[in-house]
Amino acid sequence: MNAITGTGPLISAQELARAVAGARPPVLLDVRYRLGGPPGRPLYEAGHVPGAVFVDLDAELAAPPGAGGRHPLPETGAFGAAMRRAGVRADRPVVVYDDGQGWAAARAWWLLRWAGHPDVRVLDGGLPAWDGPLEEGATDPAEAGDFVPQPGGLPLLDADAAAALARTGLLLDARAGERYRGETEPIDPVAGHIPGAVSAPTTENLGPDGRFLPPEALADRFKRLGATDTAEVGVYCGSGVSAAQQVLALEVAGIPSALYAGSWSEWCADPARPIATGADRG
Repeated sequence: MNAITGTGPLISAQELARAVAGARPPVLLDVRYRLGGPPGRPLYEAGHVPGAVFVDLDAELAAPPGAGGRHPLPETGAFGAAMRRAGVRADRPVVVYDDGQGWAAARAWWLLRWAGHPDVRVLDGGLPAWDGPLEEGATDPAEAGDFVPQPGGLPLLDADAAAALARTGLLLDARAGERYRGETEPIDPVAGHIPGAVSAPTTENLGPDGRFLPPEALADRFKRLGATDTAEVGVYCGSGVSAAQQVLALEVAGIPSALYAGSWSEWCADPARPIATGADRG
């Protein structure tokens, strides 16, 4: 494995610049995406980190919306084919970035790690943190990809397991607080949260500069929310995208966690599942 200097799931812009200039740079994936925002591909073609290949979250990092939620996990074979098209190889590090929020990049990071890739990192601060040159147009991968997914590299929750964890451990709701409380729901048909879940908006994982808080600050935040040394931790959001950013923040803090990929969009689609509102866990 052509390792990048440093440890942990994040990489700084300065560290990435050195790696890109090296003899065998990492595979770079541009995963810019905003729910309801402008499409990512035109932004990518207008300027991206040199050598980066665009990956479409809706088409390549998720299956079509349905019973599994708005962004179900992609079928394993389809995901593997998409990663090979992007040049992902089992023997090369991968660096993913988005426009700075960390949601889409974390989704790609989580999927690759879950699928068995051993060396994936997220550009801390996303493209806004990059102060090097930009490349226009579309970029072809430097090498043909050979990555074959082997799912199971990270823990995954279904609805029943998420409900159980909310009772016996710590289930974090990564959405904005007003959505957790059920005061508003701009996307899904029902407002509220999974009974027993704890509100933990992803915005509180980042500093004013858009980068992740230091590991010690993140660890302190999650401990205040109930992440003890013995508690199992899970995360959900609206559709399994921003929750991946929370899983990433927890890993930065040294706290293992599981992702409920179906998240609220799957949970609230079943009228038999209970729903809590208000600031209390319910």
